[in-house]
Amino acid sequence: MWVCVGTLLLLGIASINVLAVDYEFILEDPEVFNECSDAPPGTLDIYGLFDFEHLTITQVEEKVHVKGNVTTIWDVQPGDRVAASLSVLHFARGAWEPTVFSMSHPDFCGLLYGKDQYWYKFWTQFITNRKDVEKKCLNTPGTVLVHEPFPIRVVITNMRSNFGGRYKMIFKFEAFDMSNFKRNTSICYEIRGEFVRL
Repeated sequence: MWVCVGTLLLLGIASINVLAVDYEFILEDPEVFNECSDAPPGTLDIYGLFDFEHLTITQVEEKVHVKGNVTTIWDVQPGDRVAASLSVLHFARGAWEPTVFSMSHPDFCGLLYGKDQYWYKFWTQFITNRKDVEKKCLNTPGTVLVHEPFPIRVVITNMRSNFGGRYKMIFKFEAFDMSNFKRNTSICYEIRGEFVRL
């Protein structure tokens, strides 16, 4: 009896592992960033957050490569708390539909360089002057973030459901002053693409 139950459990675990699939996000636009389609008035896109004059983004086949630096230009104060959120929407039946994949954090600056964070894996690990800028975050205009060359590669591993198709990731940043009042300008931008099974 226990042998049968144990065997069934092992077979179940094995079948779950077999069903787990990895996906890579292939960017739809080599320019990478798009304005948010439903942003409220007063919302800036990524070009209200960073000056991209010294950053180069190039596409080679399906891969997008980044090199250079960006400078923060968001008109908020260095002491402001920055809240961040990420929502993933799927394009189905002619419309963008929400998915269960989302995250938010009320103090983004506290996790920007955390090694277990998605932000770190896909972006901030490539910032070479981290020690100089770590305490400045995105709320200090004039901060220069220097990047080593890196490819934009987003891979989602061990998905146990069909994750293929067209998606967009919506990034939002809001700043709050010392009294916890929200600043007038916020940041919202989208990255669109397709998840392709590896």
